[in-house]
Amino acid sequence: MENVVQFLNVLVSIYLLAIFLYVLTSWFRVPYSLRPVQNFLYEVCEPYLRLWRRLLPFRFGPLDLTPIIAIFALVIGWQILAGVLLRLD
Repeated sequence: MENVVQFLNVLVSIYLLAIFLYVLTSWFRVPYSLRPVQNFLYEVCEPYLRLWRRLLPFRFGPLDLTPIIAIFALVIGWQILAGVLLRLD
């Protein structure tokens, strides 16, 4: 069971990094050569962030706090799931 938890931990870490990079690329104008990367990050991260935007509209003017809430929810959910999976072992 520890191997499953470690694998899922890597997946969650990669997804957290993808959300972070998505937020960074949304702040700056990226060169044309990086547009496919920006589009990929949009397609991967936006469905999860859209879920949180529908549930909790955290916008303060141009500042969108949804990624922060989504990251906290993902980390807390992962901690709970990892604890349950490790107890099953």
